[in-house]
Amino acid sequence: MVKYGLDYTRCRWILPLLLGIGVIFGIIALAGRGWLESQTLPYVQQASLWQNCRRPDQGGEWSCESLMGYAWGRAAAATYLVGFLLLVICFALAIIAFAIDTLRFNFIRGIGGLLFVAAVFSIMGLVIYPVKFSSEIQMTGINMFSWAYGFGWTTAIMEICLGFFFCCLPNYEDQILGNVKPTYFYSSP
Repeated sequence: MVKYGLDYTRCRWILPLLLGIGVIFGIIALAGRGWLESQTLPYVQQASLWQNCRRPDQGGEWSCESLMGYAWGRAAAATYLVGFLLLVICFALAIIAFAIDTLRFNFIRGIGGLLFVAAVFSIMGLVIYPVKFSSEIQMTGINMFSWAYGFGWTTAIMEICLGFFFCCLPNYEDQILGNVKPTYFYSSP
């Protein structure tokens, strides 16, 4: 990306595209019912960020209770949701930053800083949830934190990695804008 510069049409939109993928993963984590699931048959427990569902036996009906009745449930949902909203704001700012012909590199570094703040909020929610869930809610059978919880961690890791990219990109401003004379490693015979 640095070799061809951000004006190279295929490379210019890589970072906003990765932010968009992070937003999609965050939506999957927020809406998914697979934060905690029973690992073996009969499946008797399934939880999301918002509710916990159980059924007494294989053919029984699922009974669900809201996790918003617990203070830790509200805290986990609120912190993860704040991290997600900051990610969406960073995505919108990245689209704006890369759509402008002349890049504002301090603006890009600010997006990186905001991504780190989003990662902190997301990680707080992702740590509060399993610690308090496993200590305050009785679990039956063998349970595992499942796919939607994994998407939440993937979103948090993407926020950290993209934060580094957005913060380090201004260090290569001259190379990106083409202000550096190329070096050739060719010697004549």
